Amino acid sequence: MHMKEVYTTGEVAAICNISQQTVIRCFDSGKLDGFRVPGSRFRRIPRDSLVGFMKKNGIPLDKLDSGKKRILVVDDDEAIVDMFVELLERDGRFEVKTANGGFQAGKMVEKHDPDLMILDYKLPDVNGNVVCQTVRSDAASEHMRIILISGVAEQAEIDMLLQAGADDFFRKPFQIDQVLKRIIELLKM
Repeated sequence: MHMKEVYTTGEVAAICNISQQTVIRCFDSGKLDGFRVPGSRFRRIPRDSLVGFMKKNGIPLDKLDSGKKRILVVDDDEAIVDMFVELLERDGRFEVKTANGGFQAGKMVEKHDPDLMILDYKLPDVNGNVVCQTVRSDAASEHMRIILISGVAEQAEIDMLLQAGADDFFRKPFQIDQVLKRIIELLKM
């Protein structure tokens, strides 16, 4: 099982179940050791520093290494959500969360810091391209991969979705095994 050696502040926040602002404050005040990425404002926390911080603050270490990749499935079609949940959980390498709208997806991204989001384009509240742009504008989720799925057939719309920050696009109906293969590629598993 591959274990991460360096974490982003967003990942530390998700693991410790605290806000990213709290992580940044602990980093800036020296309570959490780490380093800044040269030439940027991004902070990184080495694994041993994180483990020490968690032990010192009584934070359980169980979330540190489920070893599973976190996936968020966002679609208002329950059949599609159920299909992804069943397939990904049966695979055993994934921890799956779901949302049925764009607003809920945003909350889930903040709370669970997914490694990858499977995102429907046509959602009841906020369209997938807006969710995509919102996620991409937040440095905390820069590591997240996004696969957009939709029934749209216009190439111009597909190009617009990819420009919004999606890593890939699948047109409905899609071959589930092709999507799974792409998830594994994007997450370098």
